[in-house]
Amino acid sequence: MNTDARADRIRDEKDLVEQLRQGRKHAFDVLVARFQKPLLKVAYGITLDVEESREIVQDVFTTVFRQIHSFRQDALLYTWLRKITVNHCLNWKRKWKRRFRWHHDPITAENENTVSGKDTPLDTPETLIQKKQFRDRLMEAVRHLPEKTRVVFVLYALEGLTYEEIADFLHIRKGTVASRLYHARKQVARVLDPEKPQETPV
Repeated sequence: MNTDARADRIRDEKDLVEQLRQGRKHAFDVLVARFQKPLLKVAYGITLDVEESREIVQDVFTTVFRQIHSFRQDALLYTWLRKITVNHCLNWKRKWKRRFRWHHDPITAENENTVSGKDTPLDTPETLIQKKQFRDRLMEAVRHLPEKTRVVFVLYALEGLTYEEIADFLHIRKGTVASRLYHARKQVARVLDPEKPQETPV
């Protein structure tokens, strides 16, 4: 039976988790197929390094396969995967900081679809150029955010988490989340629209 046929049999998350716990290889293939792309986006948003993001996500899947028995299923599987991914990314940053090495690989045409998602078939050449320019400016803005601020921004703007969810996820106060997002928005807006007057807190 091919992978697609097996994937059709794994209809829901509970079934997927159960088959992962049984060590079924096709279940692992389904896990990767379903979650690799969103996890790559999270990883790249934090590391700003395409190759490292791929390695991190690969490590995440290996960790999940080994530790799937510890998943209590009191949250969505993706929520658990995302938390592991963020932790792996932060550990990666700490490791390279200790070695006095930190760089980024910008998303190029060759690897852009892997991390940032594909453009729709209906896009015109002009629209594609505009989207590419916006993505480049956005990632340039994100690249200059301090690490703690960038993690909060990625979880909020790219992952759609609420202030409460981010606070719980990172074990920080809700007010800290709000403060970091405020500064992140200011810095991102400054890069995306440098001619626009910046707001000042009242």
